[in-house]
Amino acid sequence: MDRIFENTATAFALKSNAELERAYYLFRMISNEPLVKIGTSLTNFAIKANLPVEGLIRTTVFDHFCGGVNEEDCMPVVERMWEKGVCTVLDYSVEGKDTEDPLDDALAKTLEIMEFVRLKDAMPFAVFKPTGLGRFALFQKVSAGQPLTTAETAEWERVIRRFDTACKKAYDLGVSLLIDAEESWMQPAADQLVEEMMRAYNTKERIVFNTLQMYRWDRMEYFQGLQERARRDGFRIGIKIVRGAYLEKENERAEEKGYPTPICASKAETDANFDAAVRYALDHLDIVSLFAGTHNEESSYALMAEMDQRGFDRKDPRIWFGQLYGMSDHISFNLAGQGYNVAKYLPFGPVRDVMPYLIRRAEENTSVAGQTNRELELLRKERKRRGM
Repeated sequence: MDRIFENTATAFALKSNAELERAYYLFRMISNEPLVKIGTSLTNFAIKANLPVEGLIRTTVFDHFCGGVNEEDCMPVVERMWEKGVCTVLDYSVEGKDTEDPLDDALAKTLEIMEFVRLKDAMPFAVFKPTGLGRFALFQKVSAGQPLTTAETAEWERVIRRFDTACKKAYDLGVSLLIDAEESWMQPAADQLVEEMMRAYNTKERIVFNTLQMYRWDRMEYFQGLQERARRDGFRIGIKIVRGAYLEKENERAEEKGYPTPICASKAETDANFDAAVRYALDHLDIVSLFAGTHNEESSYALMAEMDQRGFDRKDPRIWFGQLYGMSDHISFNLAGQGYNVAKYLPFGPVRDVMPYLIRRAEENTSVAGQTNRELELLRKERKRRGM
């Protein structure tokens, strides 16, 4: 198969020379772990102390990884990517809260985004996090099968109503709705809720998508069980497959609490698990729609090869590739250039509220050295190509 991800002219076609330089120096900084730790500490301090740092953040890390402060602010980015065949998943990246008003506000924002994207071909998906619509500790308690107080039972019923309101809206508008995965100790309750939504709204179309984090060794078994239940009970599955975003937290908690870690023993096992889940989705494409969220080149090539061998059209609406905005442009834009369905997660929100997301992005890139080094290698190659 042609190694299409080496094509930096296509990968960075939307970046001006100034934007290319900003990306290059940003990833150089991210590659320095001590610098990231110092920078995140100083940023957290500056925000808590209400120091005037938003302008600096906005013109550097925010503008690289985010689309803007609101939906309209994102539209120039959305339109530029759409010109190159890359769709957008607008992601309101404000962290979940523990009180009812912000949870209701997050639901309202999710519904607002669905209304915003429903008539735009460039934005075929909406997204939310379970803890955007419910308190983390409540998901954790339900997941553990612990009895709820009367007040907590009423609170959980409100969480169910929020999920149902969001999924029904997606169904009514014909917008596919991606529901993110979170930590393993709250995920069983989220899985159950999402499956209930699939049973209600995925009877004909694949509207509701759950997310499987394949660094967990138990997720293939869950996927197989879900497929069997869907086939038996007559509903369809939307599934987003990712590697996972809470590895260190998962391992630390397992060690602290004295239970076996849910995380695969090695990166190679995670990669194999991810690729196996992708193949399983393709095996059952008659009832499954796949959103493969990956920054891994080999997994992307593997999915391309599977599609080719099985005779699936590159524009098959049941198969999507996805990456985060500000990362892996060499994958996203080269895939789109070859005619595949590709979508970028585009975070947005007020600068201060989005900072926890941005700090995670910096820390994750630092911990995955190969990712940052690859970004730098390609950025250097494109700078040289442009004579910079």
